[in-house]
Amino acid sequence: MSAPPRQDDSRSLAQQLTQILTEITPAERRAAHMLLANYPVLGLETVAEFARRTHVSAPTILRLVAKLGLSGYPEFQRCLRTELEAQAQSPLSKERFSPSGETPPDQGTGLASRLQRFQETVAANIAETFRNIPAAEFEAVVGLLADEKRRIYLIGGRFTDGIGRYMSAHLRIVRPGVTHLIGQADNWRDHLLDMGSRDVLIVFDIRRYSDDLSLLAAEAAKRRVTVVLMTDQWLSPVAGSARHVLAARVLVPSNWDSTAAILTLVEALLAATTEKIWPSASRRIAALEEMRNRAAGPD
Repeated sequence: MSAPPRQDDSRSLAQQLTQILTEITPAERRAAHMLLANYPVLGLETVAEFARRTHVSAPTILRLVAKLGLSGYPEFQRCLRTELEAQAQSPLSKERFSPSGETPPDQGTGLASRLQRFQETVAANIAETFRNIPAAEFEAVVGLLADEKRRIYLIGGRFTDGIGRYMSAHLRIVRPGVTHLIGQADNWRDHLLDMGSRDVLIVFDIRRYSDDLSLLAAEAAKRRVTVVLMTDQWLSPVAGSARHVLAARVLVPSNWDSTAAILTLVEALLAATTEKIWPSASRRIAALEEMRNRAAGPD
């Protein structure tokens, strides 16, 4: 088994849990899955209540906490409370805060200084996101996207739906059966009527999370749809319904969160998927080019 994460690990506990799921015992895995489905609220219960609700022993919960690199259950709960506060941050509460959550020292007020600090943080976010994505999870999502027998549905929140639209536009070029869900929540439910076990729902959701998206994902999961979540390091509540979770870092020295790492991750998925289905994708691209040439008419 790999060494436990350092106590100063910048990943959320949810991210760390998802990365050790294949390395822990079945009882610990059951507790971890239950925590991820009720994150972080279940972890704020007492050890006895956590154990009771997950049908494992209290020592199992404590061993799971130790495998996260924490000194004990009190530290585990302190980390969860800190994450809960971070999830709820608004642009107002982020003002004058650095990516680490600390008030930044005076680093200069000039445009060049601000620009460099922002660029360095975004680059670090992308690097750390890719470093912490489990290869098996990435490959599993690519496999779903490359399976042309599956219909793919995509949707996002207030600031992330544009990424869903971007991804769907690319996917439609290389494979059939791709739908970007738009409009009001009632329109999404109409699509649910046609979803089933061969379908995939990709949900983009970062803090402050969308209740509507959580409800949609839960309903889709009940219909045995494979839910894929693209989220931030604290994990959207949609994770409780998701089969696969890909988390990206979003903190930058700004009142706003950054979606640069999520967008880059999407582009990596698109590149891998296109490569995997290149024989059929190339035929579709050629057909599109032929249509464009005909539409352009003679010179």
